[in-house]
Amino acid sequence: MTQTALITGASRGLGAAMALALASTHHIIAVAKTTGALEELDDEITAKGGAATLAPMDIGNDAAMQTLCRGIFDRWGSLDMWVHCAIHAAPLAPTSMIDAKDMSKSIAGNVAATATLITYIAPLLGTSGKAVFMDDPVAGQSFYGAYGATKAAQIALARSWQAETAKTGPQVHIATPQPMPTATRARFHPGEDRSPLANPEDEAARILSEING
Repeated sequence: MTQTALITGASRGLGAAMALALASTHHIIAVAKTTGALEELDDEITAKGGAATLAPMDIGNDAAMQTLCRGIFDRWGSLDMWVHCAIHAAPLAPTSMIDAKDMSKSIAGNVAATATLITYIAPLLGTSGKAVFMDDPVAGQSFYGAYGATKAAQIALARSWQAETAKTGPQVHIATPQPMPTATRARFHPGEDRSPLANPEDEAARILSEING
C-alpha cells in the first residue's frame, strides 16, 4: 500500500526538495499558494516515477484546511507523514518599527495556522505517523522580531506536541536545516554570497535520514 506524505509549503525551497525526496516511496499531497510552482513540482515528481495530488491552498484558510484534511481521510483514510515547511517571512525590521500588518500575518501564518493544522492532522497521523517541523533559531537576533518570535512560537507548539506524544505517537520530529539559497533567505539577506549555502536537496536527504535512522 502506497504511503502518503502531506507537504505544506511544497512549492519551492526545502518543501519542494522534501516532496521530491519522498516521491519514490510516498504519494505526495503538495500544498502551497502558488499554482504554477506546484505544477512544476508535479512535473518533476512525475518524471521521477512518482505521483502527487496538488492542493493550491492557503494554510491560513481554515475552511480550505478542513476540506483538505477531509479529502485526505475520504481518499486514503489516514496520513503517514506531514512535513511542515510553510512559513510567512516578514521583512526584517527594527523591533520598534515592526509593521502591524506584517506582525498579524506572521502570527496568523506561523502560529495560528500551525496550531489549527495540528488539530486537523493529528487524527490522520494516528499513533504511527510522523510529523516534521523545521526550526530556524533566529529568535532574539537583531531585526528578526516578527519572524523570529513567531517561528519560535511555532516550534514551541511542536515541542509541546512532541512531549505529549512521546509514548503514544505520532512521532514528532524537529529538524534544523542548514542555511540554504531559498527565496526566504534571499529576502532576509539580499546580495549575500550564496555559494557556501547548503543545497536543499542535500538537506532534505539529511533530514529524512535523521528521521528514519
